[in-house]
Amino acid sequence: MAFTVLNTAVLDRFSRKHADARRPLASWLAVVQEAAWSNLSELRAGFPSADGITIPIGDGMSVVVTVFNIKGNHYRLISVINYEESICRVVDVLTHAD
Repeated sequence: MAFTVLNTAVLDRFSRKHADARRPLASWLAVVQEAAWSNLSELRAGFPSADGITIPIGDGMSVVVTVFNIKGNHYRLISVINYEESICRVVDVLTHAD
């Protein structure tokens, strides 16, 4: 089942500010929308540098964010992926300085 990508406005906003990121972000989006990953290991077959990072959110709960390197590691795309429901929510795209 292909992934639904939520919050793509973040990609548009970042691309307007960093025009050199437009094509790499569009490529990332196209790949994710066609993906059928079941877990981070499968995701890493296509994105070997992607990292899953556990972030505590309080009351003993945590969330795993997946960080993708974009444009040869010039930018970082932060997402939350629900593999069971095939949903990827874009949280932010950052420069390394950010």
